[in-house]
Amino acid sequence: MDGFELNRMLAAALLALLVGMLATKLSDELVSPRYLAKDAYPIVVTEEQSVPAAASQEEVKAEPIEPLLATANIEHGQEVAKKCLQCHSFDKGGPNKVGPNLWGVVGNRVAHLESYGYSSAFKGHGGSWTYEELNDYLYHPQKHIPGTKMAFAGIKKTRDRADLIAYLRTLSDSLLALPKSESHE
Repeated sequence: MDGFELNRMLAAALLALLVGMLATKLSDELVSPRYLAKDAYPIVVTEEQSVPAAASQEEVKAEPIEPLLATANIEHGQEVAKKCLQCHSFDKGGPNKVGPNLWGVVGNRVAHLESYGYSSAFKGHGGSWTYEELNDYLYHPQKHIPGTKMAFAGIKKTRDRADLIAYLRTLSDSLLALPKSESHE
C-alpha cells in the first residue's frame, strides 16, 4: 500500500463525514418543527381527580370475601393453590421452601413457624391470619405488608381468593367457623 492509496482512503472518509454533516444540516432546514403557543389537547386536573393518601391506602383493601366463603368451592381453591406450590408446601409437617409451609395458617398468628426465617416486615406485622387479613394479603402482598419477601403479584379475582382461603381452612387441625350464608339465616 503506497502513500497515494492511503490518501485516497482518508479523502473518502472525510468526504463521507462531510456528506453526513451536510445531509443533517439540510434535513434540519427542510423539516423544522413549529411549536404551538398552547397545547392542542389541554389536560385539566381538578381536585376530585387527585388521589389523597388515605385513598391510596384503601387500594390495599380487597373486596370482602366473607359472603363468598359460605359458598366457597374447596376443589377450585385447591386448583388456585397450585400457583403457590412452587414456593410453599401444604402438607402437615411439610418442609418450608422459599416460603413457609401453609398447613394450619388460617387462624394462626402471622409469622407463626419457628422453623422459617420471616422478613422483619412480616415479623413486625403482628396479628393473626383471619379471613379478612388473608384476603387483603392475597390481594396484593407487597402493599399489605410492605417489605415482604413474597414476590407474588397477588390474586385479583375475589372468588379465587375466597375459594383458596376456604381450601387453606381445611388444612388445619382446628378449624375457624366459616361465615354463614345469608340465605341460610
